[in-house]
Amino acid sequence: MSMRESENGRTPRHLPAGIWVLGFVSMLMDISSEMIHSLLPLFLVGTLGASALTIGLIEGLAESTALIVKVFSGALSDYLGRRKGLALFGYALAAITKPLFALATVPGLVLTARLLDRVGKGIRGAPRDALVADIAPTHMRGAAFGLRQSLDTVGAFVGPLLAVALMLLWANDFRKVFWVAVIPAMLAVALLGFGVREPARHQEGKRSNPIRRENLQRLDHRYWWVVGIGALFTLARFSEAFLVLRAQQSGMATALVPLVMVAMNVVYAASSYPFGKLSDRVSHGTLLAWGLVVLIASDLVLATSVHCGTVLLGVALWGAHMGITQGLLATIIADTAPADLRGTAFGCFNLVSGIAMLIASVLAGLLWDHVGAAFTFYAGALLSAVTLVALGRIPFNGRHID
Repeated sequence: MSMRESENGRTPRHLPAGIWVLGFVSMLMDISSEMIHSLLPLFLVGTLGASALTIGLIEGLAESTALIVKVFSGALSDYLGRRKGLALFGYALAAITKPLFALATVPGLVLTARLLDRVGKGIRGAPRDALVADIAPTHMRGAAFGLRQSLDTVGAFVGPLLAVALMLLWANDFRKVFWVAVIPAMLAVALLGFGVREPARHQEGKRSNPIRRENLQRLDHRYWWVVGIGALFTLARFSEAFLVLRAQQSGMATALVPLVMVAMNVVYAASSYPFGKLSDRVSHGTLLAWGLVVLIASDLVLATSVHCGTVLLGVALWGAHMGITQGLLATIIADTAPADLRGTAFGCFNLVSGIAMLIASVLAGLLWDHVGAAFTFYAGALLSAVTLVALGRIPFNGRHID
């Protein structure tokens, strides 16, 4: 029984306001970030004269930094017994980096801004997810994670659309758009600071390092099953950049190619909350399996044709797979980890999944260059089928892992 249930002795039927606030915080920060990130490669090449290698180094260093920080921020939130302060610091750090993009005159300043932005993301990610689990009633965790993911994904497609509109309005003035991006970032920080009340947690016994061996041993086989399956999911689902490349091959106008990601995120956002609610009532294993079936269908559609309509169908199926599985995996992590180790659990899960994503994307790129685009998606379908077989070996008792 969750804290919220025990306070009034009744089972709540509606998600707490704090879950909605955390969702809107994620949405506002994603709008800000995607307004900048959707234009950043063009800004670096066209305005600052950076090379493609420079762009690759900036993005690679930034994402790697976020992965490393996530583990330690989650563990620190468990040690301190508090989540909100770390999440607020992470969002604030990301917000204060936004003006640096508008002020940048050399690629080095962009690198600094990206690193600080990703450090902020790494700091806030695991504590925020643990805070969602702390606030949400146990029987509504799937809906809570689905709602937060859905609102976050709304920001992922509103940001690029807003950036395109402002670029058209202001005749491709990158810096003006970057300055506008500061506004939703600051609103996100203010909303988290004043709109979320962290539930009280009672610390039993002396505090100890959450990533000490004896504490990690409390993350039992059920948790590590989820980490392993999450890594396999990620290996089967490489970077969405390959969706954009496939759309480019379809003959779609270059200016319209980024809208493929908008389409994917629309489906992702629309499906996350309904499937999150569904996960509170049906077997988690069954729902994960359906998510893999949808991913296999997406890969096969994308592999077999480069017709514009076919590519859009494949992209929509990809978004549906994300909506089915991403919030669900977070829910299972929350269910299988001890309450006082949830931050550490999310941090470790994110780290392993992030490493898997790097490996998957490198392999996909090698296949794309040396064998062809179609074979890349056929390989994704094959890995998804392997993951489906592995999933069948996990013992599910009702909704939960046994």
